[in-house]
Parts: sequence; C-alpha cells; structure tokens
Amino acid sequence: MNTPLTTLTAKSVLLAGDNIDTDAIIPSREIKGVSKTGLKDGLFANWRYVNGHAPDPDFVLNNAENRDARILLTGANFGCGSSREQAVWALKEYGFQVIVAQSFGEIFYKNCIDNGLLPIRLPAEKITLLAKSTAPLRLDLPAQTLNGLPFDIPISEKTMLTEGLDAIALSLKFKDEITAFEQDHFKARPWVKL
Repeated sequence: MNTPLTTLTAKSVLLAGDNIDTDAIIPSREIKGVSKTGLKDGLFANWRYVNGHAPDPDFVLNNAENRDARILLTGANFGCGSSREQAVWALKEYGFQVIVAQSFGEIFYKNCIDNGLLPIRLPAEKITLLAKSTAPLRLDLPAQTLNGLPFDIPISEKTMLTEGLDAIALSLKFKDEITAFEQDHFKARPWVKL
C-alpha cells in the first residue's frame, strides 16, 4: 500500500533537460541492495556530487531553497532508458510526490503509478509557466489540476494514487466480481479445471 495522494501544496524545482534516463536519476553504483530505502543519497549522484560525495553547489537540488521541494518539473522523455525501478524509489524517498514532464519513459511512468508517485504530462510552455511561480504549486488530483492547469490521467491510475493502492490492491477491489466470474466460468466449462 502507498500513501494516498489527493491534494498537495508544495514547492517545486526545475531540473531542466530532456532524455534524463534512469541511470542519471540513480546510477547503478549507487544501488547497494534490493530495498526501496537507502537510495535518496544516490539520486542524481553524477550531478549532485563532486570529488566523491561532496555536494556540488551549482546543482539545483543542492540549493537550500530547493531541498524541501516535493514537485519536480523537468523536460521530455524523463525516466527513459532501463526499467530501473530504483529510480522511482530514489525520487520518492528523497521526498518528491509529483513529477511533471512533457513525456515519460513508458516503464518509468508505470513504475511511478505502482509506487504512489504522480507523473503528470504537460506541454513545455505550461511547465515553463509553473517553473516561474515563486509560490508553492497546488495539486488537486481528483479535479486533475496543477495550479489550475488541467492534466489527463486514466481513472484506474487516479484511483490507485488517490486511494494509495498498488496494482494488486486495485484488482482486489473487484474480488467478488472475479470470484463470481471464476465460478460461472468453471461451472460452464468443468473440463478446464483439472
């Protein structure tokens, strides 16, 4: 189960660039185990650190005013590359709850939904507009708006996020219907169940 996400008022940070892949989000050398925790320090490690793990003062996430940002604004094709689920885990453990991009790597997008992180697709000009805001951004997931800008999300994905469900928990909402179908199916086709 994930933490339900319905509304959020939070600071945002812009990480400019297109095609930021999962290896840039968390380099493989930063993955020390199989847990969903212990990854936030490796987030964007190639950009966040110099000389080992000394914070690079020029990297946007190392600026004190951006450290508590919960909304990441970025470019096209964010999360492309390998299917490294640790990229989503690292972003989430760092504190991000919403990622706004023009587009996402397909597997990365699905991993976000499965792990309770909201990926929002918006055109570049809308992201630029959001990045200019000095005030916290306001998310209303049930209304599908971010700072009043509408975005699309399939109902099943919205349900998963607003109710804090993973894919299995979403399926179990239909347990009675599934059981009834199974019983009717095997009654009509007893030879199938051996």
